[in-house]
Amino acid sequence: DHDTKAHQRKLRWRRKMAPNQWLAERRQKLTTGFEKWMNRQPDYVEVAAVTLGGAVQGGAIGGMMGMITKIDPDTPQKVANASNPTQAAALAGGPLAQARNFAVMTGVNAGLSLAIKKARGGVEDVQGNMMAAFGSGAAFTVASGMGGGPNLAVSAVSTGVVFALLQGAFYKIGKSFAPQPDDGKYTKTRTLLTKMNLEKYEKNFRKGQLTDDTLFLLTDSALSEVRIPPGPRLLILDQTSRLKARSGSAQAAVSSSK
Repeated sequence: DHDTKAHQRKLRWRRKMAPNQWLAERRQKLTTGFEKWMNRQPDYVEVAAVTLGGAVQGGAIGGMMGMITKIDPDTPQKVANASNPTQAAALAGGPLAQARNFAVMTGVNAGLSLAIKKARGGVEDVQGNMMAAFGSGAAFTVASGMGGGPNLAVSAVSTGVVFALLQGAFYKIGKSFAPQPDDGKYTKTRTLLTKMNLEKYEKNFRKGQLTDDTLFLLTDSALSEVRIPPGPRLLILDQTSRLKARSGSAQAAVSSSK
């Protein structure tokens, strides 16, 4: 029948596919199916799944690092010369110990990141990332046994603080280099600034939420508040006043023609 013929055509098409295409198709289907399943689950199930996924990835990375350090004859010397306990723990131990340490660290980080994001109504910012990093750093200390004995709690807190500060710095740096989303609110502004070779100040407009709708409302004080220097401010105000005059003349011409 029709269904059988369609199925046979599909099988013939799959046989002609290159192995990498077939694998990509299967991976896409599995990913889509998993995402649909996850969307139907309670939040705690999603957090648990993400934690598990992060732990598996971290465990694989830690295991590979452990195997590399195990066969490296200079590892004992590197551990002795490590600048801090975190670095020493990352170099010491065999594949299983490394896999455990990194699985705990990445799993906790992934799970906490998602849990914090959901608890804050979907907000993802530097504070949330730093909180997750603090938890993962503390968990890494406990799992690796750094600082042992009565100093373990102090070591966990101090390592968590270091992780949080590093994550906050990386987050800020990444955000500063990430391309700004084109939401259509700054199209005219971008064109205007590019025309004057002042496109580097687009981020200032975005920071102050000076969208296209505010172009004809710009003042020297408004541009000063978003930290645009006096020279560029004068050029921008001159151009916007010219555009405003042209717009007014065009509207007057249209009105008179009516």
